[in-house]
Amino acid sequence: MSVTIYTQASCSSSRKAIKWLKENNISYTEKRITSHPLSLAEFKEVLSMTEDGTDEIIATNSNDFKNLNIDIDQLSIQELYALIQQYPRMLRSPILIDSKRIQVGYNEMDIRRFIPRKVRAFELHAMQKLAMDM
Repeated sequence: MSVTIYTQASCSSSRKAIKWLKENNISYTEKRITSHPLSLAEFKEVLSMTEDGTDEIIATNSNDFKNLNIDIDQLSIQELYALIQQYPRMLRSPILIDSKRIQVGYNEMDIRRFIPRKVRAFELHAMQKLAMDM
């Protein structure tokens, strides 16, 4: 399993997520959205995996978004994609995605879902055994 992580250079959450992936030996591909914007296929994949659509991935508190003064809900996918190409900082970061999961932003507990199931099961068993031995 490989994770794709979409990052921004000045984002401390992106740096934390990459550090966590490295510490947990999870293979990943980093794509810096400010220097290499998402392709239309990547954008559609990210959007299709969200539960809340654009609400989940658009940084409505970003200066770019505020300055545009637009209603995202009135835009077509193509129009929104064109805006993100022009203003990639409108996307929240990091965005971590694999074939089954997506996580937007860095959350120390939620990111554990990217640890392979077998490893999580082993860790749980070890903690249960430790608790029983106490």
